Amino acid sequence: MTQPKIYALHENPEWFPPFAEAFAAEGLPMEEWLLTEGTLDLDAEPPEGIFWSRISASSHTREHHLSKDYTRAVLAWLEAHGRRVVNGRRVLELEMSKVDQLSHLRAAGIATPKTVAAVGREQILAAAKGFPTPFVTKHNQGGKGLGVRRFDDVADLEAYVRSEEFEEPEDGITLIQEYAAPANGAITRVELVGGEFVYAIYADTIRGGFQLCPADACAVDPDTGKPIIPPGASLAPEPGQSLFSLREGFDAHPIVGQYLEFLRRVGVEIAGIEFIETADGRLLTYDVNTNTNYNAEVEAVAQRSGPRQIARYLGGLLHQAYPQSAGVTAAG
Repeated sequence: MTQPKIYALHENPEWFPPFAEAFAAEGLPMEEWLLTEGTLDLDAEPPEGIFWSRISASSHTREHHLSKDYTRAVLAWLEAHGRRVVNGRRVLELEMSKVDQLSHLRAAGIATPKTVAAVGREQILAAAKGFPTPFVTKHNQGGKGLGVRRFDDVADLEAYVRSEEFEEPEDGITLIQEYAAPANGAITRVELVGGEFVYAIYADTIRGGFQLCPADACAVDPDTGKPIIPPGASLAPEPGQSLFSLREGFDAHPIVGQYLEFLRRVGVEIAGIEFIETADGRLLTYDVNTNTNYNAEVEAVAQRSGPRQIARYLGGLLHQAYPQSAGVTAAG
């Protein structure tokens, strides 16, 4: 019988090294399942172990258009056989839809920006009429700032929607959302693992704009090797300049408890949640990342490591499920 282990389901090898290093440092047995293409034998039973899904809503931007549906099939197979899945099939749907995220955040009593979802170009224009200005558009299946543009009036939006520059969303759903100006030129991202607060970071919106992926691979253009100027940025980041910094003393903030309860309600075990403290004094939550990445510079100064906390959490689940198996030890 194959030794039970942790199986990491993902589609982007560039994002995975910090997690592989964390599992190795904790001495945990781990195997990667790269879900870009493959086969699934429905007559076979899945191996024994703990399965962690971290498929990204932006997978199609890496030509992995099949990953979303391939993962749906794999997770359905795993869950039908009773395997322990962390961030499973239901969470995949939350990752893929900002409508899903915002609806559940609001149902949990967490304030979000005013948002209307529209399908079809004419419906985008209809939804924007009478909408407070300025506003932004976003793709429902997002990540990496997909489809995020700011408009000061409907006329500008109409010119864009009717042009060849219009960016069709992967699932056909475009969001029209109020533009919430950050009070301090930054947003906050709260990292949560296994029902616990890990740390919070500031992300610079002046230089980061609407694309605030903290993974190191997101910061540099793979073709030029130069820092990427994200959409919505008002200043270009300088070489070696980080967009991210640790937000000290955030663990006592009341939103942390609200986020933990929200994640419990929707069955999410690992996530990074982003909010804006607006110039008019509101706290608006706008994004839930269930395949959260971690920034190396923040990791270097934080008291706890995000990838190590994930490894320890999954290791604890593995030990709990298979306490007598050789090679499986409790994670501390």
